[in-house]
Amino acid sequence: MVMLLPAVAIIFIFHYIPMYGIQLAFRDFDFTKGIYGGDWVGLKYFRQFFNSYLFWSLITNTFRISATSILVGFPAPIILALVINQIKRERLKKVFQTTVYMPHFISTPVMVGLLVVLLSPNTGMVGRILQLFGLGSKNLLGESQYFVPVYVLSDIWQHAGWGAIIYLAALSSVDVELYDACKVDGGSRWDIIRHIELPTLLPTALVLLVLNMGGILSVGFDKVFLMQNPLNITVSEVISTYTYKIGLISARFSYAAAIGLFNTVVNFTILAITNGIVRKTTGMSLW
Repeated sequence: MVMLLPAVAIIFIFHYIPMYGIQLAFRDFDFTKGIYGGDWVGLKYFRQFFNSYLFWSLITNTFRISATSILVGFPAPIILALVINQIKRERLKKVFQTTVYMPHFISTPVMVGLLVVLLSPNTGMVGRILQLFGLGSKNLLGESQYFVPVYVLSDIWQHAGWGAIIYLAALSSVDVELYDACKVDGGSRWDIIRHIELPTLLPTALVLLVLNMGGILSVGFDKVFLMQNPLNITVSEVISTYTYKIGLISARFSYAAAIGLFNTVVNFTILAITNGIVRKTTGMSLW
């Protein structure tokens, strides 16, 4: 318990004490009166956000990117872990593992820079391949309909290998006798995956799914912001980038705090609902 005290202190100092800033969402912040000053305006900024012409656009864009990332990206580490686990040659297995999770260590600005270079309609490798097959030059970062696929697929390429590590750790706990018993009964590799490995991964996958659902309106700011341009802004403007522009660029701190608080409440509500559904259907939950 004594060894836990530093971690508890860090969480309290950097996560709980700053929560007093929530009251900015209900005040008309005034620099001259400090963070506790300003007139109390109640739900003024929440109503302003709900009545904004950008409200539904921001919600739709954020939900579209998050939902697509979960539906397409969440199964990717599971599938990758199952594939890696089927590799019998230990040396080849280690090389493949290292290869697929190395992209995780590429920083987000470098990753977006690679996308800009690779997806250039005239000089990029992808652009040249499209021209080679007679598909013409497409500006994949400039056309709004391609923004979500490019974001999600590049995210899978970058993080699926790293995410597979936790599933590989779960698979390492499977009793070897189960594999032998399945083979003796005439089971194929698909039978092993279906009846042994997938049930083993299910508890871990459900916990991670609940955690991912808790951040469904919290699309990563940095990558979306760096991929934005005037051509795709209609689908790439999400709550996090809008909050940044309103709060730090326009210095409308109370309005930005209200948007951030709304985002947090919605995320927590979805997290609680998902956790309740998983608890009732499977008996497993975060709390």
